[in-house]
This record gives sequence, structure tokens and C-alpha cells, in this order.
Amino acid sequence: MVKNEKVENLKKYGTIVAGAFLFCLGINLFIVPVGLYNGGVVGISQIIRTLVNDYLSLPANFDISGIINFLLNVPLLFLAYKSISRKFFTGTVVSIVFQTIFFSIIAIPNVPIIDDRLAACLIGGIITGTGIGITLKAGGSGGGIDILGVYFAKKYSDFSVGKLGIIINAFIYGGCAILFELPIAIYSIIYTAFFGLIVDRIHYQNINTTATIFTKKQNIEKSIMSEMGRGVTCWKGYGAYTGEDTLVLVTVISKYEINQLKKIVYDIDDKAFVIFNEGMNVTGNFEKRL
Repeated sequence: MVKNEKVENLKKYGTIVAGAFLFCLGINLFIVPVGLYNGGVVGISQIIRTLVNDYLSLPANFDISGIINFLLNVPLLFLAYKSISRKFFTGTVVSIVFQTIFFSIIAIPNVPIIDDRLAACLIGGIITGTGIGITLKAGGSGGGIDILGVYFAKKYSDFSVGKLGIIINAFIYGGCAILFELPIAIYSIIYTAFFGLIVDRIHYQNINTTATIFTKKQNIEKSIMSEMGRGVTCWKGYGAYTGEDTLVLVTVISKYEINQLKKIVYDIDDKAFVIFNEGMNVTGNFEKRL
């Protein structure tokens, strides 16, 4: 059991590191060379980087945005540690630390690999969106807005993480339009749209799934509540054909939690029967998670 847990953790953190690498690769190779900016805290870091580079006349291919991003995330990491969860905090720390490393070591080309800004937006958005998507799927986050979004979503049940991102990015790209050029802001918005679409394709936190479990074993509901933090409704039923007593358990989870639920159920009862219904509309006290 301990060995399996170590293997799972290794896969999880390996995926988070790979996601951080793809995210930084897409930005440094395709977005920065054509003068565009990311959204969120990374975008703020890039704007500060540009202003500092211009003031200090640093080399164009020397990127300090990773270091700035790390410093800006420090108070947010403290918030994650105190108010969200240790698991989320650990995954986010790993992601941000490796983002800092990869932003610093992945050299920015002196000449853009792709001159066309729209094509760079598309390719960069696919690569960076894939990176953050697999990071979120592994239980980490890219930091910044993700941390604020999870914090406020836990505090206020009707809080919209998406609206928070739109508001913050509106200020960032408004700043780009004022400090630099309007086309830079417009293409940066296009890139962010591509990025968001890819993240949503990979990460399923917004797809609610109802799981109905039929079992003759006790304590599955306790394991779901303790290990996943999800509520479970229980009924006593019986098989119409066999006439045997059975337990019927119902819980609502996010799509990316399906594998975790299966493992919990089948570790206790390998003969359990489970039905999943995706895309359910849920109102009330249901916690959406990154």
C-alpha cells in the first residue's frame, strides 16, 4: 500500500513538473519572442520584467519573469497553506518552483520561431494550455489566480473563478494597451482564449458526475468522505432477482475524481457495481475543485 502510494505520488509530481515545463516552453519559445503577454500573475511578472529590462538594459533573451512570478506567488502560497489544503499547496509549490527554474533556463530565441503572431498564439496556446491542464489534472495548479479562485470558491459557494480571471486579465491587457501597443493587447487576449480552451479540454473540474454505487460491503461511504471529502447518501435496497440486501450509495464528484473513487470502491469491494452519469446540473453545497 505504501509502495503504491509512493508510485502514485511520483507520477503526480512528475506530471506537475512536465506541465510546468510545457507551460514555460510555450511562453518562452512562442509568446515572448513575438512580444505577447500571458494572463494572471505570470502576465504581471512579464510586464514588470519588460519594464525592468528596459530600465536596466538587460539582454532580451535573459528572462527574470520566473523569479518575479515566484516572489509574487509567495503570499498566495501562504494563503493556500493556511486556508485551502496541504495537498493543493504541495502540488502548487512544486509547479511554481519548477516554473521559476524553466523560465530561467529555457532561452528566449533572438529571432521568433514563428513570425506570424496569430500562429504563435495558436501554437503557444496549445502548448501552455496542455501544460497547465495536466498540472491541474494531477492535483496541482499554476499558482496566482488559481489560488485566489480556489480560496474564494471555498469561502463563497456562488463565487465564479472564471469571472475573477476575466477581471484580473482585463487590467493586465488594459495595461499592455497603455504601456505598449494595442495590437499586443489584442493578440495577447487571443492567445489567452486559445490557452483557456485547451485547459478546459484537458481538465474536467467543471464536469459534474453522479456516481451510484451498489455494494454489499460496509464502510465504502466512510472512505469516500474521509479520502475525498465528498458527501454520500446511503439507502438500503435489495436485488429484485436475487432478493439479497444491498447498499445503494450516491455521491457527486468532478469528472477527474472518477479514478480515485473507483480505487476506493474496488479496494473494499471488487464486486461492486458502479454507474456514472456525467454533466449533471448540481445546485446547493457542492464544492468545485481545481
